[in-house]
Amino acid sequence: MTDRSVAAPVAAPVVVIGAGPQGLAAAAHLLERGLTPVVLEQGSAPAAAVAEWGHVRLFSAWPELVDQAAARLLARSVEGGWTAPESGYPTGAEWVDRYLAPLGAALAEHVRYDARVVGVSRKGRDRLVDAGRAEQPFTVHFTTANGDEERIEARAVIDASGTWRKPSPAGADGIPALGEVAATTAGLISYQVPDGASPARYAGKHNVVIGAGASAFNAIIELARIAAEHPGTTITWALRRAVSGGTFGGGEADQLPQRGALGLRAKKLVEDGAVELLTGFRTARITVDDGRAVVLAEDGRALAPADNVVVLTGFRPDLSFLSELRLDLDPTLEAPRNIAAEIDPNIHSCGSVRATGAADLAQPEPDLYLVGMKSYGRAPTFLALTGYEQVRSVVAELAGDHEAAARVELALPDTGVCGGAGLFDEPAGNEGGGCCGSPEQEVLTVGAPVTC
Repeated sequence: MTDRSVAAPVAAPVVVIGAGPQGLAAAAHLLERGLTPVVLEQGSAPAAAVAEWGHVRLFSAWPELVDQAAARLLARSVEGGWTAPESGYPTGAEWVDRYLAPLGAALAEHVRYDARVVGVSRKGRDRLVDAGRAEQPFTVHFTTANGDEERIEARAVIDASGTWRKPSPAGADGIPALGEVAATTAGLISYQVPDGASPARYAGKHNVVIGAGASAFNAIIELARIAAEHPGTTITWALRRAVSGGTFGGGEADQLPQRGALGLRAKKLVEDGAVELLTGFRTARITVDDGRAVVLAEDGRALAPADNVVVLTGFRPDLSFLSELRLDLDPTLEAPRNIAAEIDPNIHSCGSVRATGAADLAQPEPDLYLVGMKSYGRAPTFLALTGYEQVRSVVAELAGDHEAAARVELALPDTGVCGGAGLFDEPAGNEGGGCCGSPEQEVLTVGAPVTC
């Protein structure tokens, strides 16, 4: 293993961590502002994380998935020009193929792939040192595919690394359930939405889904597609809370209609008996018995032995490589403190999520910004449009255009995410289940999954 240190050039670059949708958009904005980006991506290609859930259909339409600076760059860079798709809801794979991969190609000289960031600090200053701290460049440490360690200096750091690599566990207390790690190692637990086009793992088997929200809806729908074509496939869905008006999302009240339809599809599958729904099930232990997983709740209930356990309980940010920097994060969400009240699922109500910019995302460490899904910490309500507005504002601030940084250039639709986290135990007394209310039942056929 070698150790190569790269001195900062006269004008140090802005390092962007992650070549996903927001990271690539940040690089496009930086170039448009005359700043030099260096994008460090852990994967081997643009939007590597998106590619891992490429079979899932987004519930945002194409116009909400393309950043404007990125579109301008593509129009200049692609031979014959590039036109953004105008309608439809792409899968993750289509998002990559038609937008993110071409954008990565247009930014190729500014992106380092197979570069995993392991630490960010200030040159010559650990976290404790005040003297001259803000005047020192950042040092960004990363490892390459062959195990080399490298370090570059940066005038600013935009962390757009997302949360995909840090799924939350099945354990109801936020820590892996007893035996969860061993069951995962045994290949019995996954943390991704199943792909109905690759049914072998799930067909003719008992499959347990743990979790709520859009990802769990997707999993239920995909498994039901498999079950419809492969007799003997069974599905058990374990929810930590009781069913209330908001359990299946905003339904017809959701101004992102494909997201509303997603919850209604999952609800219909439960009502039709295609899925066994268990409520108040808080996972405490997972044991492996004769090659199958047995999931046990805190109250002693045990699910029938499962061939697969799909855990979709959310994601959380990886803050480990920022440990030498000074952060001001909400203690609950692990999101920048200034935006926490707007995105907290314990208090969030429909349409209350506003656009966030540089002032909201600023940290005690000058010129460090967390953007994209990572800026939402553990909150699940992030939209791509929100991230594009974030990077536009942050880059304007880094370029010294404070007026543009403070300006809001985005009007978000009502999100349809209902107020409050839902009832922890019993639904009594919660007639509406949140501001979205309880939508009327709508019979929808099982189709392609959608997500944010």
